[in-house]
Amino acid sequence: MAKPASEATKAINKKILEVLPFKDKSDLADVRRGIIAEAKDLVIKNDKGDIIWDMKSYYDMVAANPECPDTVNPSYWRHECRETVAGLFEVTDGIWQVRGFDLANLTLIRSDHGYIALDVLSTRETAKAAMDFAFKYLPQKPITGVIVTHSHSDHYNGIDGVVDVKDIESGKIPLIVPDKFTEQVGNEAIFVGRAIRRRIAYQLGHRLPRNPRGNLGTGLGKSMAMGSTNYVKPNIVITRTGETINVDGIDLEFQLTPETEAPAEMCVYIPKYRALCMAELINAHMHNLLPLRGAQARSAKLWSYYLNEALVLFGDRTDVMFITHHWPCWGSENIKKYLKKQRDAYKFINDQTIRMVNHGQTMVEIAEDLELPGALGKEWFNRGYYGYLNHNVKATYQRYLGWFDCNPSNLNALPPEEAGRHYVEFMGGVEETLCKATESMAKGEYRWAAMVLNHVVFGFPNNERAKDLLADAYEQLGYQAECGTWRNCYLNGAMELREGLPAPNHLSTIGKSTINNMNTVLLLDYLATRVDPEKADGLNININISFTDTDETWNWSLENSVMNYWPKEVADGQAQYDMSRKTFNAIANGDTSVDQAIASGEIKETGKNGSLASMFGVLEEYPDFFFGVVTP
Repeated sequence: MAKPASEATKAINKKILEVLPFKDKSDLADVRRGIIAEAKDLVIKNDKGDIIWDMKSYYDMVAANPECPDTVNPSYWRHECRETVAGLFEVTDGIWQVRGFDLANLTLIRSDHGYIALDVLSTRETAKAAMDFAFKYLPQKPITGVIVTHSHSDHYNGIDGVVDVKDIESGKIPLIVPDKFTEQVGNEAIFVGRAIRRRIAYQLGHRLPRNPRGNLGTGLGKSMAMGSTNYVKPNIVITRTGETINVDGIDLEFQLTPETEAPAEMCVYIPKYRALCMAELINAHMHNLLPLRGAQARSAKLWSYYLNEALVLFGDRTDVMFITHHWPCWGSENIKKYLKKQRDAYKFINDQTIRMVNHGQTMVEIAEDLELPGALGKEWFNRGYYGYLNHNVKATYQRYLGWFDCNPSNLNALPPEEAGRHYVEFMGGVEETLCKATESMAKGEYRWAAMVLNHVVFGFPNNERAKDLLADAYEQLGYQAECGTWRNCYLNGAMELREGLPAPNHLSTIGKSTINNMNTVLLLDYLATRVDPEKADGLNININISFTDTDETWNWSLENSVMNYWPKEVADGQAQYDMSRKTFNAIANGDTSVDQAIASGEIKETGKNGSLASMFGVLEEYPDFFFGVVTP
């Protein structure tokens, strides 16, 4: 059970009130500006009746706590109260947003015969609910085009709640995405998707109770819906900045911004409405240069460059700037200020991290010392509610220099379990270490106590007292955190230390539609990451495959416990397989087996029988999703 805030935590949170400009409430007007209808009682269910999205619980929490609870950082509470406003909003005449129906926003842009949908949320159910809510108040007209600004699933997976995907597959409705979109969906959501989803549970706090001692949101939005998802192959790809496309009478001018918030991302300017969509490059907080869920480290330098480019390209011809999370900004001068100050925040992180690196400081030292200048750091939209200055510095260090700080003691450090046992022995044994950690916690030294107790838990994982104490330390750190993802990670860790892990879950984390729409290179790369070396040891398989429906021919081989492929047949193949790519997808998805597909005639096998079955046979079963994080 969650515990109250300690006196040390109360004192730390109280000091925040003295540091930041809490009297400035101007952003609250922007949060509610243009509201057409609010959705205070919003609860969305799937076809089985399961709740997959619940905004009502957040509304009720805020209503029950008119003042900031002492278990919450006041700055973070202020932000999350502003995020607890869901409904339909008019951005400007001709553009509307549905906010609070998912982690991201759904935007509708009026076109000649209907609406262009920009970003389509993360599930079919939430997207459909958002559309249904919008059409209670707007004329119900067809969707004439879809824009997906970047390659994160909360922006594209709800597409079949907005349009009939057959209309995209046929080309009737354009689905417009940035360059390398499909490739980057694969890189982030497929290869390490299982580990990322487990880490997302920490970052977003899915399992935490929604109360002042638990989950308040994420900083980016309230949560992520847990409904039905679908990935659909795009039919228009933007390949350069300045490219303009007309969709149903509306000119759309694009700015490519790769390697920023997402590896594939773009911003959109709409001249007719003098409106600029900055995708996720602009937010009502500092964003992540490396999210806690895991990703490739992002470039603060490029991020800053593209914000400056947007300022130059669109600043003087923009009256409203809207984003794919949070609320818009109105007025040319306000927009320019927003762009400049977020531009400078990311550039400051990049430049000063490099400067301090060249003074010989390590990643942790820089993260501990660096602060934004007051002109940047006291802007509410530069506070670290989702990304955080501390871990963004570390991400910048990692991007330039990698994980090694050049201190030889860190070159080949012991693994946590072994190191933990040694540390505890040096500190006088388990009981002595726990006593000292308890004394540190009584002084409010929670960071230090967490470091010490982590060694005990990993060295002696059956010690319940150590786990309880570590949970207490994490909890207080969570209550103090200004960053939503930090809070969720701390509190999720405390919960798992106290309650243990959920029941094992070995289900796939990759949707069948994703596999069905991968190109063959991506699919074969993915299957190679599931090879069990013990199952594959000693096998030497070399086969040719012809996909009859896509006119592709591949050589697929296994040697030295490694899968390889080549886009043409080889003469020394042990067997030949003729099938549709659809059949291969069904095997990869577990909907059928190789033997069943051969027996039904869906696969024609020539040569060494069983070779294809052996290839799929070396793939490991999906491991338990709930692997240990705060315990070994």
